[in-house]
Amino acid sequence: MQERLTVKDIAKHKGGEPVVCLTAYTAPYAKIMDSHADILLVGDTVGMVLYGMDSTLAVTVDMMVNHGRAVVKSSKRSCVVVDMPFGSYQESPEQAFSNAAEIMAQTGCQAVKLEGGVEMAETIEFLTERGIPVMGHVGLMPQRVNAYGGYGYHGRTSDAKKKILEDAVAVQKSGAFSIVVEGVKEELAREVTKKLDIVVIGIGGSPACDGQILVSDDMLGLFTDFKPKFVKHYAQLADVIENAVKEYADDVRNRKFPSDEHCF
Repeated sequence: MQERLTVKDIAKHKGGEPVVCLTAYTAPYAKIMDSHADILLVGDTVGMVLYGMDSTLAVTVDMMVNHGRAVVKSSKRSCVVVDMPFGSYQESPEQAFSNAAEIMAQTGCQAVKLEGGVEMAETIEFLTERGIPVMGHVGLMPQRVNAYGGYGYHGRTSDAKKKILEDAVAVQKSGAFSIVVEGVKEELAREVTKKLDIVVIGIGGSPACDGQILVSDDMLGLFTDFKPKFVKHYAQLADVIENAVKEYADDVRNRKFPSDEHCF
């Protein structure tokens, strides 16, 4: 029986073979991706991808638990990390621990992920000292979209660059085993990767990062409203699905389905 990858296994990738990460929210996705991905992230992007929300802000702990449980149950190899949703960890380290402990106990995941740098250092340390592995997240932090006024890339000025570097170092010092760097200038993501001793995973970052992550629905061409600059479409499943649905609808309307072979 194949053993599931742990956070210690992921940490060994620093400076070596890049870590392959993808988001997963459902059992079918998890089964398909499991043999190829090192990390399956049950992201709070589930709110936008599956529920049609405008942002991730309305996602709840219960939603993350339900989707996290499905992904863990349907995978065997990948290290599963579950996002802590907006409002579930910012109030205090104690609040963060209570919600993180529930997520881990109810899903069986290997770690949680939360956004923030210097201001979240105390919380990350509180969690890691109590046995909860944490993946950090700096740069563009989607849970702060209202404060940003949009999803533009970060690290444009020297002050902004310095702040992101300080945030990344603070996350590492607090005990996180890995960190996501999102939506920053390439040279900044490269510098963060070189500066830190923990695994740095890029999304809109740099090929120099220790790993890469994409939202699976973006990568598969299922999300078609817009295409972020950092996304590469490895398939166009939206077209495949639409063509299949059209063919089915035509068959039904023309009484070609069901045929004799589909009837009892």
